[in-house]
Amino acid sequence: MFVPPLQDRLQQLDWACIEQALDQDGWARLEGLLSHEECRALSRLYQQPELFRSKVHMARHGFGLGEYQYFGYPLPDPVAQLRSDFYPHLVGQANRWNQTMNIDIRYPATHSAFIQRCHAAGQQRPTPLLLQYGPGDYNCLHQDLYGEHVFPLQVAFLLSQPESDFTGGELVLTEQRPRLQSRPQVIGLKQGDGLIFAVHHRPIKGARGHYRVTLRHGVSRVHSGRRHTLGVIFHDAL
Repeated sequence: MFVPPLQDRLQQLDWACIEQALDQDGWARLEGLLSHEECRALSRLYQQPELFRSKVHMARHGFGLGEYQYFGYPLPDPVAQLRSDFYPHLVGQANRWNQTMNIDIRYPATHSAFIQRCHAAGQQRPTPLLLQYGPGDYNCLHQDLYGEHVFPLQVAFLLSQPESDFTGGELVLTEQRPRLQSRPQVIGLKQGDGLIFAVHHRPIKGARGHYRVTLRHGVSRVHSGRRHTLGVIFHDAL
């Protein structure tokens, strides 16, 4: 089956509805953006250690159970393309959020220009990663902050097929509003789905104007099988 180039697939998305979902919930699901073959090919990269700069065993750091690997430069072509092609569609929302939250930072139009900003500040290690979970593994709630320069949106892709490759392992987002208890959201994804979501905070309109809410994300316990996820983070790390 013919699969259009990624740029064409991104252009065909309803970005007005995506922006509305991000404003309302802090996340937006992109159904079936990656093909089955693309997901399998990305999953197989996990077994090529020469592509990665480091491996993290979550239990050693209290992050949960399971492991993940950060890609090194140069990024594999599909990962680099996802990073560079998504960024122009998200930068307008990122700048609008910062303006709404009275944050002075504005992001440049291209990802290459933003990466130059990160590297000038010493954030020179790439952050896209592949995560691997087995039975009993999970990921604690966290934020992917790696230095002074943080792009406020990121994208995760589920590369495995629920109920076939694995069971359990739902993506969990929590949102902490001032003087209220955290609001959890459990998001069901299918193989090839992408999820755009806020990295650490986003604006919400209240009775007295906009205010910031804090978000964290994690993965619930995997019951069986193996789950692979690709995380596309747009800022680099110290």
